[in-house]
Amino acid sequence: MTAELPEYYFRIRENGAAVFRIDTENRQQRIEMDQIAVINIRNGEVKPQGQRILTEADQTEIARWMEDRKALLAQRDIDDIHRAVDYMNLTTQWAQSKATEEQLEDVTDRLLLAMHDLRTVLVRKKADRLNRG
Repeated sequence: MTAELPEYYFRIRENGAAVFRIDTENRQQRIEMDQIAVINIRNGEVKPQGQRILTEADQTEIARWMEDRKALLAQRDIDDIHRAVDYMNLTTQWAQSKATEEQLEDVTDRLLLAMHDLRTVLVRKKADRLNRG
């Protein structure tokens, strides 16, 4: 653990985080975490805890964290899509060279429907982009 702790800690939740202010300046020299807010990353809502009024520093740090978190989640989304392309290629190789008839029977309909759905959406989105451009 580093010698100097950050001033804020963000406990990740499903749609955002609980925000804590870190305090080590107490008599026992223990780490105290005081929850100051709950944030919703999807709608940008920041709810102070209890009767607390967030300082300008609190609001600035929360806004910075939300911006960083959105960027991280967006990067993860695109990474997942790139992995999906790899999985599709690996699935093609498996179906061609290793799959048994029983295995193919088990997955073929679901794969075909998922691929058809994906293709339909991609073709529609591509056509929309071409029509706008």
